[in-house]
Amino acid sequence: MSKIEVNAIEPQCGTNLTVGASGDTITFPSGTTVVNNGSQTGFGRTGTVDWQTGSIKTATFTAANGEGYFCNTSGGAFTVNLPAGSAGAIVSVSDYTRTFATNNLVISPDGSEKIGGAAADLTLTVNGQSATFVYVDGTEGWINVQNAENTKTGELPYMAATGGTETTCGDYKIHTFTGTGPFNITATGTPSGNTQMEYLVVGGGGSGGVRAPGNANGGGGAGGFRFASPSISPLTYPAKPLAAPSTLTATLTDFTVTIGGGGAALTPDGSSTPVIGNPGVASTFSTITSAGGGGGGSGGGPGLGQDGGSGGGSGGGGARAGGSGNTPPTSPAQGTNGGSNPGTSPDAQASGGGGATAVGGDATPSANGAGGAGGGLPTGFGANGVPCGSFRYYAGGAGAGNTSSVPAVGSGGLGGGGAGGNPSGAAVSGTCNTGGGGGGGTAGPSSSTPSGGGGSGIVVIRYKFQN
Repeated sequence: MSKIEVNAIEPQCGTNLTVGASGDTITFPSGTTVVNNGSQTGFGRTGTVDWQTGSIKTATFTAANGEGYFCNTSGGAFTVNLPAGSAGAIVSVSDYTRTFATNNLVISPDGSEKIGGAAADLTLTVNGQSATFVYVDGTEGWINVQNAENTKTGELPYMAATGGTETTCGDYKIHTFTGTGPFNITATGTPSGNTQMEYLVVGGGGSGGVRAPGNANGGGGAGGFRFASPSISPLTYPAKPLAAPSTLTATLTDFTVTIGGGGAALTPDGSSTPVIGNPGVASTFSTITSAGGGGGGSGGGPGLGQDGGSGGGSGGGGARAGGSGNTPPTSPAQGTNGGSNPGTSPDAQASGGGGATAVGGDATPSANGAGGAGGGLPTGFGANGVPCGSFRYYAGGAGAGNTSSVPAVGSGGLGGGGAGGNPSGAAVSGTCNTGGGGGGGTAGPSSSTPSGGGGSGIVVIRYKFQN
C-alpha cells in the first residue's frame, strides 16, 4: 500500500476537487476529526448537529452553532440562549429526563432575532420533547425543522421500586413499611419477567374497654388482615384461606403507603362509668385498605364490642354481642367477630376480641374470653410479625380483663393480641406493627387498671426482581 503525506490537497485548475473515482470507498481512521468551515456541501454536517453527550445541561447556557444538547430540567426550568443567527446555523435540544412538562425549557433568540417569525422566546412543554432549529434569514429567523417526542424508555423484564425497609429473599424483593411513607415504582416489568406485586396490609388494632369498679371489660379486635401471595410456600399455612385471588399489577406510580395506628389505651376515671375501647386506624396500599380493629366493650352500660377489621369483645354484665368483623366487608374476609356474653349467670365476665383467623372467645360463667388467633404467613414476608414455628403471625385479638369472681384474664391471640388486665397490672397492649388488639382493663370491686392500646399496623410489598 502506497502512502502520501501532505498538509493540503488543492485542485490543479478550477474549484472542484475529486477524491477517488465513482464506486470507491474513502475511509477515515477512527479518531479523525472533520472540521466544517461552513462552505462545503455534501460532506460532513448537513442539517445535523454534534450531540454533546459529555455535557448534560442543567442550568441556563448559550448554545453554539452545530451542537445538540441534552437538557435535564428535573431540578428546575432554565433557558437555552441561541447564538447569533447566521444562514444555515443549527442547534438542537432534547429532554434528557422527560420533565419538560413539569419544568419547562425556554429557547431564547439572540437580541431582537426571531423564532418562527416572532421576536419572542419559545417554551418546550412536552415530556420527552426534542427540537431542531435552523437559522434561515432575518424574516423568519430560527425555524424549528424537526419536533419529536422521545417518551420511550428501555423495558426492564422485572419491576423495580423504592421505599420502606428493603430486603431480599431469594429472587424476591421485600419492602416493609412500619410507618407511613412513599413507595415509588420505577419500572413496571414485562409479562416475560414480572409485573405483579404481592402484599400484606394490616390495620391498627382496637383497644380494650374499661370500667371501675364493676364487670369485666372486653378485649380489642385486631386490625383488618389482607394479603395476596401466590408464590410463597408451603402450599398450606395458617392464613392461606384468606389469600386474595389476585395480586396488584405494577404501574409507573408514586404511592403513599399509610400505616394505621392502634386505638389508644384507656385509663379508668375512678367512677363506675363504662368506656368502650378506641378503634384502630386503617392501613392502605394502592387499592387495598385494611380497616382498624373494633374497640372492646365495657363492663356494664351498653357493653357491646365494636365493629371493625375484627370485632371487639363484649363487656360483662348481661347478654351482649361482640363487634362484627370484616367491616367494611372484603372478600376474602379481613377479620372475624369479637366474642359475646350469653348472659348466663354469673355474667360479669367479658369476651375476647376477634383475630384474623379465629373469633374472639365468648365469656362464660367461669372464664373471661381469650383473643382470637391471627393469620400466620411463611417468612417469605420478611422478619416481622410474631414468630411461631416457621410462620410469622399478625392481627391477633385481645383477651378480656378479669373480675374478682374470675381472676384469670383472657389471653391474647397469637399475632400480637394483648392479654387482659388484672388488679396487679394493666392490660397488655397489642404488639407494634402486628395490628394486634389491646387487652380489656380489669374491673375489681375496689380497684381497676387501664386497658391495653391496640398495636399499629404494617404493610409489606413483595415482588420478583430477578430470575
